[in-house]
Amino acid sequence: MSTAVEVTLMVNGERVSAAVEPRKTLVDFLREDLALTGSHVGCEHGVCGACTVRLDGAIVRGCLTLAVQCDGAVVETIEGVSDSGEIADLQQAFERRNALQCGYCTPGMLLTAAELLKSGEVPSREAIRAYLSGNYCRCTGYHAIVDAVEAVARARAGQVGVGEAQ
Repeated sequence: MSTAVEVTLMVNGERVSAAVEPRKTLVDFLREDLALTGSHVGCEHGVCGACTVRLDGAIVRGCLTLAVQCDGAVVETIEGVSDSGEIADLQQAFERRNALQCGYCTPGMLLTAAELLKSGEVPSREAIRAYLSGNYCRCTGYHAIVDAVEAVARARAGQVGVGEAQ
């Protein structure tokens, strides 16, 4: 006897319907059922940020969210946000500033940074660090990540040229 529950949601602009087990996490559903592997499974406790996705416009931990909770919701993954071009400047800044190394944390960092920068304000370096503090990176030491986010914030606010920011 299957306990699967039918869910329908929008994932990266496409309507998706699937039968999922009630205890399957959103990140596992995205990775295993939809082959959207940009969000990673890290700690499985919601503290590392590797599984970060957007749910109805807000970033959430995909390992703490059940797929069945997303019935009727809009989910955006790093693939969808990247394909839309929304974070192209952040991606370029991360690359140019060497703010990524192994890349495991990068999708979560990018989605979190994009949420921080939505306001259009230029946050202080301390505010950037605090906002990103729920995303672990074991490779970069965070300095380059903060540099990249700060540069994009300044460029978006017109404080420096785009070439300088990246």
